[in-house]
Amino acid sequence: MRDTVESATFEILTGIQASLAQVPVRSDRLETRMGNCETRREGLEAGLRNDRRNAAGMPLMMRATAGDFAARVSEVEERVAALETRAS
Repeated sequence: MRDTVESATFEILTGIQASLAQVPVRSDRLETRMGNCETRREGLEAGLRNDRRNAAGMPLMMRATAGDFAARVSEVEERVAALETRAS
């Protein structure tokens, strides 16, 4: 530091001014990062929409499959019952 308080204060203020001059450069990088984050967020939202649509269709497919399975089991039960009546 210098000998006087005034010159030390001047050096400190000069250093602060120099660091503030670099803030726009940092904000440009921040804007680029924010843009990248925005792009990634949009991609994630699109994926979530697809997942929600698929999840909404899943119960419908499960009910259709269970209904078809129940119908086939009923057919087999009827055939077994028919064979049992013939055998007796």
